[in-house]
Amino acid sequence: MKDVALIDVGGTSIKYGLWDSQNDQLIEKGAFDTPKDLTGYYAGLTKVINNFKTNHELAGVGMSTPGAVNKETGVIEGASALPYIHNFKIQTELEKRFGLPVSMENDANCAALAEMDRGVAKGLKNLIFIVIGTGVGGSVIMDGHVHHGKHLFGGEFGYTIAEGYKTLSNVGTAVSLAKRYNDAKGTNYSGKDIFDLAKNGDKLAQEYAHDLYHHLAVAIYNLQYGFDPEMIVLGGGISQSDTLIPNIEKEIQVILDKVEIAPFMPMIKACKYRNDANLIGAYVDFKQSI
Repeated sequence: MKDVALIDVGGTSIKYGLWDSQNDQLIEKGAFDTPKDLTGYYAGLTKVINNFKTNHELAGVGMSTPGAVNKETGVIEGASALPYIHNFKIQTELEKRFGLPVSMENDANCAALAEMDRGVAKGLKNLIFIVIGTGVGGSVIMDGHVHHGKHLFGGEFGYTIAEGYKTLSNVGTAVSLAKRYNDAKGTNYSGKDIFDLAKNGDKLAQEYAHDLYHHLAVAIYNLQYGFDPEMIVLGGGISQSDTLIPNIEKEIQVILDKVEIAPFMPMIKACKYRNDANLIGAYVDFKQSI
């Protein structure tokens, strides 16, 4: 059985690893700083692949990348912190340099595939994955595959309207929570600081934290009753908080009590994988694509 080389492209670093097909596990992980230009990008990735080739027989390369990956054209559309990877047939160029087939998928979609394949959603085929970071992103998995949508915007939940003309990315993250509190108080707290203040009785922090839970609850309620997934998985640093899901469920229950036609509570879980999620998902995408 041939192994699969895996790449996870980030704005500050590029992680890599090897999928050991015989033992079904991720091995030989490493990372290097993300290059500043396309020439350095090609050189860095080619070096990693060539090193793997010296000791392993490779079936190909699976890649997780920022941007809207067009699976039909091999072009990374949209925008990211790495403008030099966008809007040309980069998949073809990488295949030439590696001498191997390459699959590419968006990083949030890779994380969702990892959770479906062997994470908290193992055994399920339909799920919503919500990444709560600086903004809100995510993925829609239908029948075991990523739903990209006509414009490759499937899973871009941060664009949805949450309050007035504010998007969910504007009001549904710890970053936005901290900004709102700091603007009101003239402080410089982090999102975690605001949650700690709320626990300790700060009334304004409690009010703003409640608003955050409410906006996420409304979004999850709408996604559940729009797509009816088997599970909604939350990712991002905030997903590891012990209080996040209980508070969201509390807010959803308020909705259910008022909207009597809605018969059930969504199943919400925190993601299993964090640092390795994109590499594992890149392997799942490679299996599906190649």
